[in-house]
Amino acid sequence: MIEICCGSYEDARMAERGGADRIELNSALFLGGLTPSAGCLKLVKKNTALKVIAMVRPRSAGFCYTEEETEQMFADAEELLKNGSDGIAFGFLTEDRSIHGERTAKMVELIHSYGKEAVFHRAFDCVTDGRKGIEELIRLNVDRVLTSGMKEKAVEGADMIRELQKTYGKQIEILAGSGVNPENAAWLMEYTGVTQVHSSCKGWKYDGTTTGEGVHYRYAEAPHENDYDVVDENIVRKLVDKVK
Repeated sequence: MIEICCGSYEDARMAERGGADRIELNSALFLGGLTPSAGCLKLVKKNTALKVIAMVRPRSAGFCYTEEETEQMFADAEELLKNGSDGIAFGFLTEDRSIHGERTAKMVELIHSYGKEAVFHRAFDCVTDGRKGIEELIRLNVDRVLTSGMKEKAVEGADMIRELQKTYGKQIEILAGSGVNPENAAWLMEYTGVTQVHSSCKGWKYDGTTTGEGVHYRYAEAPHENDYDVVDENIVRKLVDKVK
């Protein structure tokens, strides 16, 4: 299974054309991925055959949320589930970087009440003890965990991913992600034993209105200062061809 990380309806269309079967649907990928709109989700479900895991993340930075942020996350999750999401990607941590058991259990219960998949995202890679963390996720009935092996990129954390797959792969699905591309995906899957990878397959598109006479709205560095990130259909196709 190849999962493509998408930041828009257009991204989802590109992912499908490239041969992907499942996507993680977000907004604001340049912030690490935030909750998408219900309108975006509805368009994706109406006009593609993709399996969609919708992100629920109210802000950038970490994963230790206030009561108000948590309330918003549950409201967003229910709205996305009602509008056809096939699962929810989320992550709750405590201040000491452990899995927040109570909130995770409640979110899993909500997702499973709709018969959908509960996916704990790369907040997992910030926990202080990965083995203890994944055992907690298994106890809480999480279906899948997205991880880079607690390193910045999955190839750097390949040994950890391999250990997680070998030890826990029959109890929880291991999805390897971060820095996965057509050049390393097949090796990563063979080395670690995982059967699922997560990739952004990122390209760039130019928008000349990003910079005005005395103001700019750019977020990328040169040479992409007037660009925005998109899913590149050709990179998706290359990735699919390499691993299938």
